[in-house]
Amino acid sequence: MTIGRRAALREKHHRAIVDAAAALMQETGGTAFTVDELAHRADVSRRTVFNHFESLDEIVITVCSDILGTVVDTFESHTAPDADATMFDELAHALRSTDLVTPIAYLTRVLGKDSDDELTPRHAALIGRAFTEVSGRMSAELLRRHHDADELDVRLLVGSLMSGALVLHGYWHQATGGADDARSRQVWADLVERLLAAARTGYGAATGTPTGTPSDTPTGTPPGAPTPISH
Repeated sequence: MTIGRRAALREKHHRAIVDAAAALMQETGGTAFTVDELAHRADVSRRTVFNHFESLDEIVITVCSDILGTVVDTFESHTAPDADATMFDELAHALRSTDLVTPIAYLTRVLGKDSDDELTPRHAALIGRAFTEVSGRMSAELLRRHHDADELDVRLLVGSLMSGALVLHGYWHQATGGADDARSRQVWADLVERLLAAARTGYGAATGTPTGTPSDTPTGTPPGAPTPISH
C-alpha cells in the first residue's frame, strides 16, 4: 500500500470513529458506551480505535471540538467587519455572529445533564479540553490571516476570549438550565457582550456587582445571570 493510500485509509478510519462516537452520544444521550460498541459502530477493530485515540475521553473531546468548531467555521468564512478591524474586532465579530447556543446546549445535555445541577468534574473537563482545541484552531486561522502578527500575542488574545467563553458557559447554564430558546440566546448574547467589554477595557474596570438571586433579580433578568451591559 502506498503512503498516500495508507494516509487516506487512516483518515477514513479516524473520521469513522469520530462520527460513530457522535452518533452514539446522540442516541444514548451521554457517553456511556464501550470501546467495543464504538468499534462495531465504526466498522473498525478495537485495536484501530486505540491506534487513533488514547481513550474514550479523547474521542469525546474530538466530538465536542467538532461541534464547538462552528465558531471557527464562521471565522474562516467571514471577512473582517471593516478594513481597519483589529484582530480583536475579528474575533468579537465571530463570537457575536456564531450560533454557539445550539452546540453548547447539546453538549451540556448529552454530557450527562438531566437537571439543573452542575456538570460532573469529568464532563466539565471534557468541555474545557474542547474549548482549548477550538482556541488552537482559532489561533492558527488568525495567524494565517495576519502573517506579521506575534504568535504569542495571538495565542494570548484568542486564549483569553475562549477561556472567557468557557466561564460564560457556567453562568449561562446557571441562568437557563441549558435550554435552547430565545431567552437562553439573549442570556448568552448579553454574557458575550460583557466578556468583550471586559476584554476591551480591562478586567480591572469590573464593578464586582454580585449576580442576582430569584428574590432580588429585576424582572426579565434570569436568576443567576450577570447584569447585562447596555448596548
